[in-house]
Amino acid sequence: MFADFTQWADVVVRRRFAVIGVVVFAMLALGAYGLGLSDELSSRGWDDPTSESAQAARLRDEVFGRDHSGDVILLFHAPPGKTIDDPAFADVVVDSLNDLPRRFPNEIAKINGTYWPTETGLTLPDLFGSADRKHAFASVAVQGGDDTELMRNFGKVADRFDIPGIDMEVAGGQAVAGALNDTMVHDQRRMELVAIPVVAVLLFFLFGGVVAAALPLIVGGLTVLAAWGVIRGITTVTEVNSFVSPVVSMIGLGLAIDYGLFIVSRFRDELADGHEVAVAVRRAVTTAGRTVVFSATIVVAAAAGILLFPQGFLKSFAYGAMVTVTLAALTAITLLPGLLAVLGHRVDAWGFDWFRKTRPADDVPHNFWGRIAAAVMKRPLAVAIPVCAGLLLLIAPVQHLVFGGITERFLPPADPTRLAQQHFDEIFPLRRIDPIHLIMVTYRSSDIDTVVTRANQAPGLAAPFPAPMQGPADPFVYTTDTVLAGSDNADAAIDYLRSMELPNGTTLLVGGQPAAQRDSIDALLDRLPLMLTLVFIATTALLVLTFGSLVLPLKAAALNLLGLGATIGVLTWIFVEGHGADLLGFTPQPIMPLVLMLIISVIYGLSTDYEVFLLARIVEAHRAGVSTTDAVRTGVARTGRIITAAALILIVVTGVFALSDLVMMQYIALGMVTALFIDATVLRVLLVPATMKLLGDACWWAPAWMRHVHRKVVDREPITGDARVVLLTKAGSSSVYTDKWDS
Repeated sequence: MFADFTQWADVVVRRRFAVIGVVVFAMLALGAYGLGLSDELSSRGWDDPTSESAQAARLRDEVFGRDHSGDVILLFHAPPGKTIDDPAFADVVVDSLNDLPRRFPNEIAKINGTYWPTETGLTLPDLFGSADRKHAFASVAVQGGDDTELMRNFGKVADRFDIPGIDMEVAGGQAVAGALNDTMVHDQRRMELVAIPVVAVLLFFLFGGVVAAALPLIVGGLTVLAAWGVIRGITTVTEVNSFVSPVVSMIGLGLAIDYGLFIVSRFRDELADGHEVAVAVRRAVTTAGRTVVFSATIVVAAAAGILLFPQGFLKSFAYGAMVTVTLAALTAITLLPGLLAVLGHRVDAWGFDWFRKTRPADDVPHNFWGRIAAAVMKRPLAVAIPVCAGLLLLIAPVQHLVFGGITERFLPPADPTRLAQQHFDEIFPLRRIDPIHLIMVTYRSSDIDTVVTRANQAPGLAAPFPAPMQGPADPFVYTTDTVLAGSDNADAAIDYLRSMELPNGTTLLVGGQPAAQRDSIDALLDRLPLMLTLVFIATTALLVLTFGSLVLPLKAAALNLLGLGATIGVLTWIFVEGHGADLLGFTPQPIMPLVLMLIISVIYGLSTDYEVFLLARIVEAHRAGVSTTDAVRTGVARTGRIITAAALILIVVTGVFALSDLVMMQYIALGMVTALFIDATVLRVLLVPATMKLLGDACWWAPAWMRHVHRKVVDREPITGDARVVLLTKAGSSSVYTDKWDS
């Protein structure tokens, strides 16, 4: 496989203009196709489609039609000193309600019902009006047979419900979903406007030149554009959730820039060693490029584990991450080397020499990072024990971790849609839009009363189940629903309803949002051990193939789990226990498990990614004949600045989302920032040197058959002639670029 990289490096050097032209054209073409991605994305995929609640929803929609009663809730407040019966107030409201289906026939289906008589809705004063006659609501049906169509139609009329002079609030399922979606779109734009300029400045100071700094940004931008095109192609064969768009921007841009950073840095190191441009490009591809490919493969494997879960939301993330990371790696070993071959020494154009100081190779281990590694390895236990204790302390809050679903509470406390939904739930507590449904199938209608009587004994119900409706298309199917007294009562009520004794020949399905949320969490927890096991096996196998050691991958997995556990502990401490809620502007609440699975996958992949770049340099030095201790010091010294810079870039890109108004995006951002900080500092700089010093030469142990497979897969047969490169079995470059961090 190594020989394949040398051959590919030769192709890129010889055919650099062709490579650049083909890659840029292909990516721009994909980007042009991807411009219509937003119109193809879905709003579905939050629940487990194989669950009982999903089966109940499908049967209910098939027999009774889709329930549009909670699409949009218009909550009206009477003027001070008056009631909702006031003619001047009521006439204006009724005229507006009657006008909605006429003005927007393609978006508004009808008025389901309200307090006052309307042209298209039921008139039920006791149901739609408060007891004090100070408040009333109207239920508005949005056109659409699925969540995606409903969301699009609501988006067209979201700002058309206001009535001049009337105190009114807009709530309901589509209003909440629309507010959540609009916030994610705004977050993505903020990332593009804020993070990219900041990253550009960081790259400039890192490389000391405009041209070198621009190369990773070019790779990142083209990667994101091309990823949008590929994902739009995926939407033609399966649904892709709209959340994939910010994920592609966040993960794709960050990793693509990181990969570009590693390759450009290695190329400049080789130039500093006195190599010709062609040789420097080849060496960069066969070392850093090879590591990028293996690292990307590991990140893709970690993301692929998400496909084990049934939720479309998670599958969409897996598609987006796998596509984006793959494209980032391909661009890094095609377009970027081609550009470097064309630019040559001009890669340092438009810069400042002060940022590009070099130092002799013998002095590299004595830089800032090398001195830290040396100090750690002098007293490894004195470092490892307190650091591990500190990480375990961060893990401790995980015992308070609780899961919940997506609600209006994900929005800021002062958000108008959230306030509207809360006001509606307070004024009309028995009309909440998240009831629990019972779907009963029986050929004996006399058994229905028995089922409902027993169901009414379930704990935590806010009101009894009313008399069931009989299916108009299927007289053997019945449905009824009620609301729970609180979300804390959901599990007890669902467990009771699903376990209660039923008459012979009767089937009961429990559905509704509380049951769907419970089923989704259960599906995640049931499959999580399998997902973690498969990801562990896949990443370990890839690391064994890369480095020929079994101990190093196991050590990497242990450290990654420590970092991952600490990150989840920090998220629990902040978002569940509520520390910093006022500062960040969110309400403490359970963590959404779908997003936590996403965070786990990304963090594990990135942690292993950085481990690969560090170990590649350590292994390179060890194979050159130095001791394990010296190899670790050299590896940390050579990669400390670059890994820190790469992590800092990702922290900036993902950290921008911490400014989001959506709590879900906040804990993605803070989870990534926490994990990257722990990984790039505590794990790579402290624990890796300490553990490798304690393990000593045992670090390189592997069974004979593993070493044999490694030799077969990674062929280090050197090439000759003008394409000669110094392989991983030889020492690294004689000088490296440094800056003020390397003092």
